Amino acid sequence: MADHYEVLGVARDASADEIKKAYRRLARQLHPDVNPGPEASERFKDVTHAYDVLSDPRQRQEYDMGGSQGAQSFGFGDIFESFFGGGMRTGGPKSRQERGQDALLRVEIDLEDVVFGTHRDLEIDTAVLCDVCHGACTQPGTSVATCDICHGTGQIQRAVRSLLGNVMTSTPCTVCRGYGTVIPYPCTNCAGQGRVRARTTIPVDIPGGVETGLRLQLAGMGEVGQAGGPSGDLYLEIKVRHHDVFSRAGDDLLATLEVQMTDAVLGTTATLEGLDGPVEVEVKPGVQSAEVITVPARGITRLRGSGRGDLRIGVQVVTPTKLDAKATELVRQLAGRTKQKPPQFAHFQQGLFAKLRDRFLGV
Repeated sequence: MADHYEVLGVARDASADEIKKAYRRLARQLHPDVNPGPEASERFKDVTHAYDVLSDPRQRQEYDMGGSQGAQSFGFGDIFESFFGGGMRTGGPKSRQERGQDALLRVEIDLEDVVFGTHRDLEIDTAVLCDVCHGACTQPGTSVATCDICHGTGQIQRAVRSLLGNVMTSTPCTVCRGYGTVIPYPCTNCAGQGRVRARTTIPVDIPGGVETGLRLQLAGMGEVGQAGGPSGDLYLEIKVRHHDVFSRAGDDLLATLEVQMTDAVLGTTATLEGLDGPVEVEVKPGVQSAEVITVPARGITRLRGSGRGDLRIGVQVVTPTKLDAKATELVRQLAGRTKQKPPQFAHFQQGLFAKLRDRFLGV
């Protein structure tokens, strides 16, 4: 067998970096994808074997001391690894197809969209199937070829010496990288990957009832895998934009209604614009600040379950600040005709309106 240093064309005192550079230079010249001739193939085997020996400090030391042509000396740990799976792989060559990566996309929607759900056409940059080779990775009219180094097994077997005698070890083929096949003519559109990066439009139906931070999983809508492998999943992370009038508590919508003092005393009916159309609100006579008017089934569509939440309206009675003399006199007359309690502390209003108090406090 030829001397390993001569095979790589380096001196016996060559550094590890010099050995690596020499191997890379020869591998580019002799690789079957570049130089398919039988003579080049044999030389490529010799170059690969020489590099395997000289790139390993322990093997190189044994070789320099006159050991066998790259035969390895195993310790007990190496022997057990060989017998119980260390570096051994069964089941034939591995598949070129790989599952595509999952993708995460953040989507902002308005509160109006949360009520009933919405449809979006999302444009994303992702990996899609190559439209030239359709995942085959080869130029049209060509196909992959059986690796003539491992003969399609994806593995290289070598006999190594150990305390128990010669032991067969199996490692992934360095030529085909364990696939068992090589690509003589890679697809020029995808560089032999079977997929390309492209901007694509994905139609998405966002259901009603979603909230900020929720992630929706769209199975099979992520990146296409290598060599036409199955697609990953696409995850949509929802963010609901702030609304100036309405807020949310679970499946209910919250709002604040400013009521003039006279309307609070006499009562009134108002038609207001809700998120999904007009809302008729009845203000009963004598309504107090912090009371809550509930409009059933005008809230958020429930994400899990059926029906909708309610629209809960907290009342804020507005006291007039500028009155003319006649209006002021009328108020005095009203005060004289009713029994007025002096100002006093009252119990803090608990219950449903407590969830709305921050809005009145301006927090």
